[in-house]
Amino acid sequence: MKKWFVLLIGLFLTVMIVACSDSNDDASGEPDTSGDNELVEDNGEGATGDQEEITLRIAWWGDQTRHDLTNEVIEMFTEQNPHIKLEPEYASWDDYWQRLAPQAAANELPDIIQMDTSRFTQYVENNQLADLSSFIGNQIDVSNIADTIVSGGSINDGIYGFNLGVNAVGFHYNPSLLEELGVDELPEDWTWDDYLEISEKAADAGVYFDTGMQADVFFHYYLRTQGYELYGEDGGLGYDDDQLFIDFFSILQGQVEKGITPTPDYLAQLSGFEDDPVVKGEGVGIWQWSNQFVGLQQVAGEPFKMHPMPGPGASDGLFLKPSMYFSISENSEHKEAAAKFIDFWVNDIEANKIILGDRGVPGSSVIKEELASEVSEAQAQIFEYIEWAEQNSSDMGPPDPPGAGQIIDLLDNLAEEMAYGQVTPEDAAERFRAQAEGILN
Repeated sequence: MKKWFVLLIGLFLTVMIVACSDSNDDASGEPDTSGDNELVEDNGEGATGDQEEITLRIAWWGDQTRHDLTNEVIEMFTEQNPHIKLEPEYASWDDYWQRLAPQAAANELPDIIQMDTSRFTQYVENNQLADLSSFIGNQIDVSNIADTIVSGGSINDGIYGFNLGVNAVGFHYNPSLLEELGVDELPEDWTWDDYLEISEKAADAGVYFDTGMQADVFFHYYLRTQGYELYGEDGGLGYDDDQLFIDFFSILQGQVEKGITPTPDYLAQLSGFEDDPVVKGEGVGIWQWSNQFVGLQQVAGEPFKMHPMPGPGASDGLFLKPSMYFSISENSEHKEAAAKFIDFWVNDIEANKIILGDRGVPGSSVIKEELASEVSEAQAQIFEYIEWAEQNSSDMGPPDPPGAGQIIDLLDNLAEEMAYGQVTPEDAAERFRAQAEGILN
């Protein structure tokens, strides 16, 4: 019995040894692929191919130059992030807001929206923009961007738009044509009286001095030089004396009557800088935001200069304005991916070598340093002007209230009627106050 028992034990051990040997041979010859797949997912090497395909809609306004630059940056971003597709939706200023309104009403806004200060509060209060606070410092790196720039997109306790750059208004002009009028250079601290006197020389020479001033932008500037704002903290207008309205728009009306500024119907026919009398040598300069200087310079093909606004009180009137924001719609299903694109826009060096401050002087100190040797002479002038404006301007104040877009349209319509002589500045001042207070309240 003992002999048989020993034989059985020996046979059992032999079988176990063979089994273990076969198992080890399998492991060394044909590894278990299922286990390796799990490792690939864990270490992330295979994650790119497995990432969810995402489509983001992105909308902006601008001219053809901006459209081309933005599409180029989008292409660069998608090459680095092949799982993210961006569908562009762009238009001119007026068409842009006309398209956006019904999209907002239907809760179908694009994922990434270029936003302006005049409409910003309205979209925030309608709960149509996402709070970016949770993305700041995570998907969006702000380590090289000043808090004052980031906070430019703040309303209440949230950040609903990321500041894409800063702007300041000024006069962009052709120095050669100015010299032909007998004016060597504009006075450094010129006044409104200087402006009227110099501009009449253009009329005498048969050219325009400028193409007019956008009503809301420059009326606001004028009010600030007098110690007031266009909008008050109580939600109404920020000035009580209608004589301020009368004085400013009387200047604009007089310039059209004298032929110093084109009539509205002439301006309505212009499709862009290409058609502008300033580019054609038929006008001296343009009142506009600093970020528009490069586009003007490129089309003009000859050196232009930038000059501050007339005073007195120019430093009180001037402020550094967020050129525009990128906001993320509340209805977006891919907010993190949208935030990643915003980060790419504001922090990627190569992307900014394409953008070159088209949407304002960049906020990142690293980007500004990198662009110092890359920018054109025109762009360098913008950087210098903004640097000067930082020392010669005042706080911007609170964002525009809801209804500001309607106020802009109202001012534009009244300015056009005054330019045609259909209404006096006095009557327009009364109409504006009555209608504006109704809109704001």
